Amino acid sequence: MTANASVDPQQTKLLQEYKLDRPLTACHWDPRSRFIFCGAEDFLVHRIDPAGGQRISLAAHDSWIRAFGSSSDGETLYSGGYDGRLIYWPTSAEKPEPARIIEAHQGWIRAIAVSPDGRSVATCGNDRLVKVWDADSGTLVRELPGHASHVYNLIYSLDSRWLFSCDLKGVVNAWAIDSERPRTLVTVEQLHGYDTTFRADIGGARSIALRGDGGQLALGGITKVSNAFAGVGEIIVALVNPADGKLDLTLQSKDKTTGTTWGLAWHPDGFWLGLSGGSGGGWLYFWKGDTAEEFFRLQLKNDGRGMSLSPDGKQVALAHADNHLRTYSLV
Repeated sequence: MTANASVDPQQTKLLQEYKLDRPLTACHWDPRSRFIFCGAEDFLVHRIDPAGGQRISLAAHDSWIRAFGSSSDGETLYSGGYDGRLIYWPTSAEKPEPARIIEAHQGWIRAIAVSPDGRSVATCGNDRLVKVWDADSGTLVRELPGHASHVYNLIYSLDSRWLFSCDLKGVVNAWAIDSERPRTLVTVEQLHGYDTTFRADIGGARSIALRGDGGQLALGGITKVSNAFAGVGEIIVALVNPADGKLDLTLQSKDKTTGTTWGLAWHPDGFWLGLSGGSGGGWLYFWKGDTAEEFFRLQLKNDGRGMSLSPDGKQVALAHADNHLRTYSLV
């Protein structure tokens, strides 16, 4: 990503809209800026060309697609679904067909992380496991048990030597590249709640990102839950030091927005970007990270479900519950 994208969050404006047939579940910007991929409740991966507006649908999942990743050269797309499948796709093929289908997890795949060195693809899910795959061959390299509940998200350190994962109860584990056992980095209690009425746990990192220098790990989710069944609570982002597990700060909204933080990104201009969705509507948030409240926010047309920052940092793609993928310009 460009070192200085020179954007002005307060100039954020709607750029393009693409209507699909079903509500969207996630989106992902191709690292070479050619395509935006999105998942929808039709079980399809949709490839959109933002330059020409053309759309191609890719079929091989039997469920919603929540997770995406790309190879270091951008030529392979990785998708993960609630069917437990990890699928490799040729990014730029005229009519992409699966290059590899892996029955990766028992139950949902909730997230995919690609190591910055491009060698590994990590997945996590409802079977409480983190798995590491060879990026080229799809061979299982490591199976990492160590979480006591569903694993919601994960991300590699910038040097590819560590893998951080967060589960339903806010437990963040740090996995060394050469170790089979995790180090519990921190338990972020604010990322988990138990509803005594419905007798249900709710929480987990619904979004995850690293600061540009790797010195801070951001975990987005829901807090102060009053109704687990309906997902009623407030948005939250926990900022953690990955070196010592210290909770540096929790980011929220000035008006205590009801919803969940479904997307997170660090912008090279020096701020956090967050997407919320829920009963409080869809919002795009901008935090500097030195104070708990946002310095700017933008109300969106509909509930937000997924977010991806463009490679040059000048646009953001948002997946919405009203069947639309929308791109916004930050300049």
